[in-house]
Amino acid sequence: MAQKFDGINFDVSVDKSVVTQTRIPAINTDSTLDAPSVVRANQAVSREHPEGSVKSGYSEKHKDYTVLQQHVMFWDRDMDGHIWPLDTYRGFRELGFNILFSLLAVLIVHINFSYPTRLGLSYFPDPFFRVYVRDIHKAKHGSDSGTYDTEGRFAPQNFENVFAKYDSDRDGAISLSDIFRLMKGQRVAADPFGWGAALFEWGTTWLLLQKDGKVYKEDLRQLYDGSLFWRIREQRKQPKGWQQGYGLGGDGFVGSVKVF
Repeated sequence: MAQKFDGINFDVSVDKSVVTQTRIPAINTDSTLDAPSVVRANQAVSREHPEGSVKSGYSEKHKDYTVLQQHVMFWDRDMDGHIWPLDTYRGFRELGFNILFSLLAVLIVHINFSYPTRLGLSYFPDPFFRVYVRDIHKAKHGSDSGTYDTEGRFAPQNFENVFAKYDSDRDGAISLSDIFRLMKGQRVAADPFGWGAALFEWGTTWLLLQKDGKVYKEDLRQLYDGSLFWRIREQRKQPKGWQQGYGLGGDGFVGSVKVF
């Protein structure tokens, strides 16, 4: 049955489409966000953090880069605009992933994303399989959440929709089963590359961020703008390390102290 919501004078679900009744988008996001349907070029915002990562100074420091560029800059440590395969390997290791997973990440990232990001400069593939930060938006794929737009900007409404549609117990976090429902719900027909990319990205996100079996909203927001990666790197240098992720302190994919 179609549902009505306070402050909304139009329908967001209809009787003849069950999926519109089970996946209700985020309602009244404009109560805390200014123009939530308008993408942000350089800020990953949410209802709880309408100005992005301002507290840490991250948003101001990286204001000349899109949110998607900010997301990958953790791996461009020398800020030359190129992410080498070795940069990717080192970055994943610094985040706590073991050797095998880090090597797998290098293969997946650079085989699939080097050429698309190279096209802004040349039709010839990069012989070193580097990923180009300037044109990282060309690596955007289908079957994702839509939180990045095709230019690499951040879409607040779509980010809020992730939790409105798929946070099954409404606690501000998504479980592994919620993530699988999200991937299924966002799947686009005839898009095997997008399906695989979404599986790798969301799987990696859960392995890195899960706490008590869930990925929390603020952690995910910081992942989108990349500020989370620096936070994890710093915490792993401390005695307690990074206290989230699968295989904490053991031989799993991620650990705060012991990695493969």
